[in-house]
This record gives sequence, structure tokens and C-alpha cells, in this order.
Amino acid sequence: MTSLRKDDWRTLGGIEIPKIAGPDESGKPPYTRGIHDSMYRSRLWTMRQYAGFSSAEDTNERFKLLLERGQKGLSVAFDLPTQLGLDADDEMSEGEVGKVGVSVTCLDDMRILMSGIPLDKVSTSMTINAPAMVLLAMYVVVAEENGVTSEQIRGTIQNDILKEYIARGTHIFPPKESMRLITDIFEYCAEQIPQWNTISISGYHIREAGSTAVQEVAFTISNALAYVEEAVAKGLDIDQFAPRLSFFFNCHNDFFEEASKFRAARKLWHDLITQRYNPKNPKSAMLRFHTQVAGVSLTAQQPLNNIARVTIQALAAVCGGTQSLHTNSYDEALGLPTEESATVALRTQQIIAEESGVANVVDPLGGSHFVEMLTEEIYNKSLEKILEIEKMGGAMKAIESGFQQREIHETAWSHLTKVESGERKIVGINHGVLDEEEIPPLLKPDPMLGNKQKEKLQAIRDARDNIASERSLEAITIAAKGNENLFPLVIEALKNDCTLGEIITAMKEVFGTYMAPSGF
Repeated sequence: MTSLRKDDWRTLGGIEIPKIAGPDESGKPPYTRGIHDSMYRSRLWTMRQYAGFSSAEDTNERFKLLLERGQKGLSVAFDLPTQLGLDADDEMSEGEVGKVGVSVTCLDDMRILMSGIPLDKVSTSMTINAPAMVLLAMYVVVAEENGVTSEQIRGTIQNDILKEYIARGTHIFPPKESMRLITDIFEYCAEQIPQWNTISISGYHIREAGSTAVQEVAFTISNALAYVEEAVAKGLDIDQFAPRLSFFFNCHNDFFEEASKFRAARKLWHDLITQRYNPKNPKSAMLRFHTQVAGVSLTAQQPLNNIARVTIQALAAVCGGTQSLHTNSYDEALGLPTEESATVALRTQQIIAEESGVANVVDPLGGSHFVEMLTEEIYNKSLEKILEIEKMGGAMKAIESGFQQREIHETAWSHLTKVESGERKIVGINHGVLDEEEIPPLLKPDPMLGNKQKEKLQAIRDARDNIASERSLEAITIAAKGNENLFPLVIEALKNDCTLGEIITAMKEVFGTYMAPSGF
């Protein structure tokens, strides 16, 4: 933690503010009140804005704009072909290149994406799962080309494949082979990229799919325990990789439930890791997390109302002790964020940080009878659900049976019927409805990007040493049959100008592909 943000802590009216109200339990196990002793008094949460659209050039411009306006970390959104490990010229990519994120299909795209950005100073989060190893390897190579070593780079890859089977669907390989890639990343980063968070175990998409707060915590931590078990089975010591595990949670509209959820999750993770693995490093049992406000809660109707929703959700995340925060833009339900809407979203965080007063005291809601009751209830109900999953054989076995998927489907259906009946009111949907004609300005990706990327890839294949490229890909396929760590081979393939799709195809030769059960 850095030095204090200021010397004198007082309310707007001049009342002196203690570091923490009540028992001084912050920064101490089980971390219910926060993982750092002084929390935001020492350092504010990292303000990230999820950005990525169209070309690497366009996204690079947006990154620089956000950094100029006070953002402290980058968060990269990739398009669907990239998320699925497809090259932009693959026939399955047709019509999707650059549509819901940035197209990164070769090393040169990553060079352009990060051009002019100080990779030794900026923390970068990448929302990428099945092909996470390849995208991180691209980042490593580009950093090295710019004189930044692997030891210096900081950031996070999502790399959470289990929730893809549960809630999102951008998986490629079967569960066993996917877990092999994840533990290869754990192992490589522990030795070569020590400041990188090797996985962001995500409840966000589970919640977006329709889960409750309890299900979000339970399914996320159950998945995390599966990753830990797999890494330990591979021979890794808990303290070798657990300190770099991070989490990614949703923050929905129920302010008190959400703040309590984060407090409960911290305690639950500490208790389970401590009881089961007895780590020597306290950070192994310390739940660190990024939060994104609930995209599913934002409406296309009366979109400016979403600014209020985002503010409530962001405030709950801060009161719950998040380490990093993304605030969605008010036009989330209509399209990719415009420059104006992205700036409003960032300013929302800055206002909470500097004007609301909630960052001036650790765990500002701690001690509230209601919050403490909710924290305990979420802890107990989540633990009960985790133990239920473990009786089935763990998260992977439960996923293969469709258990989590069924639970989420039922919860989502229940919520929808309550909204449609008017029992649960949503402003602009079934309450406070207005006749609307105007649609706010929307960001439109370059419609010709797919063709441009095809031409670029063809030029790369024409210019490279194809014998060296083919040897690199063959080495990946051979290694996939055994136990060799694939990360160094992926780096070598990228240096020989192999593309994302080619590297993933080399793995598919051995791993195959997978269709997850829907839960019905």
C-alpha cells in the first residue's frame, strides 16, 4: 500500500473520522472488514473501464483517452472470434470481427493495441478465457519488444473456463484439457511473470445469466476450489500460486445485499483455504476481487436512468471493499460505449472516491445490524451450496451434470415472471414508462474491419518463414499429447508469426472440442 492519500480525515462538516468504526479488524483474518489495514485511506481502488471495439487502432485511442482522464488500469474487451480462438479470416468469424470487442488475431494486433502505453506502469486486465494463454503470451512478447520484462508487467487474465461451461459459452476444449492449460499458466507465471494475476475467477457472468447473490458466491468459490485442487494435484504448493488468484464479481441493484455479499465472500474464502490447505503465506487465503456493475440490470428504455443504477451499484462495491471497479456506461443496453458515456462512467467512480466520503473509513457499513445479518446469511447459504456441489464430486462433475446451469435457469425464470407480472418493478420497463422516440448517439464499429483483417493475415502468412511457423505449431501439438508446459511453445510460435487461430487449431488436434450441457 502507498502512503496516506491525505493527512486530516474529517466529514464535510468537520467531524473527525476514525480509520475504522468499531473493532479494528480490517486487514486481519478472516478479512470480513477488508484485506488491507487502512483500505482506501492508503490507496483507492483501481478504476478500470472495460474497452474494446473494432480495430486495435481504435481501441488504442480509447485506452489513451481513458488514461488521460484519470483511469488507472486498462481492461480489454475482445471480439467473439478472438474469445473463441478463431482468426478473423475464419469462415466462422464472418460478420463478428470487431463487433463486441477488439479483434486481436495476431501478434501485430497486440503491438498496435498497446502502442505508446507504458506496460511497466499500467495494469492490464484481459477478459479472455479459452485462448487466455495465447493472448497473455502476445502481451509478454510485445512488452519485451518495448524493453519491459516479464517480471515488470502487471495485470490479470480472466482464464476462468468453468464459468464458461456454466453461464457464458465461449469455451473451446473439454474440461480436463482446459484445466491443463490453466495450470500450465499458473506454473509458468509463478516462475516467469510474478506480478500477474493468473486467473480471475468470475461470478460476474453467473450473475448476469440470472443467479442470485448466494448462487454467485457459491458457484464462484466452488469453481475456485476446483482450480486449487487441480493445481495442487499437479504438484504446485498452495503458496506458489494462490496469492495470485483473483476474483471477479457482479454488483447488482440490492445495495445492502451486494455490500454484504463481498464481506461474506472474503470470510468464506479465508475459512475454506485455511481449513483445507493450511497455507503459510496469508495472501493465499486473502480474497482480492474486481467488480463490474450489473450490465443485465441496465435498460435500453430511458437509458439515462442507468446512471443512477450504476452509481448505486458502484457505491455498494466500494462499501463492500472491492480492489478494482468497472462502471458500465449508460448506453450499455444499446451498444458499445461512446466517448461521452464512457467518460460519465469514469467520472461516477471519481465522484464516489473524492466527494461521497465512503472511502474515508474502512468498512463503512460494518456493525449495521442488517448488514451483519445479511453477511452471515450469505456466508451460511453459500457454504451449504458449496458442500452440496462437493457431494456431487466437485464443480466439474456438477457442471457436467448440468446442476449449476439448471439452478441458474430456474432463478432467471422466477425473476422474469415477477417482472412480467409487475410484482418486481423496473423503472422504464413496467413502472414509470414513457413513450420514447429518440435513440442516443451510438458507437458504430468499422464495417470493413473484417476485410482489412483478412488482408493483413494474408500479408503476414506471405511474408513469414512458413517452415519455422509450421515447426512451431507441430511442437505445440506434440507437447499437448504429454505433460510439457505449453506456454513457452506458444511464445515461440508467436515469434514465428503464427496466428491465434493456428495455435488453437494445433491444440485442437489433440484436445478436441466440447459442447457443454445446457441444464435442461
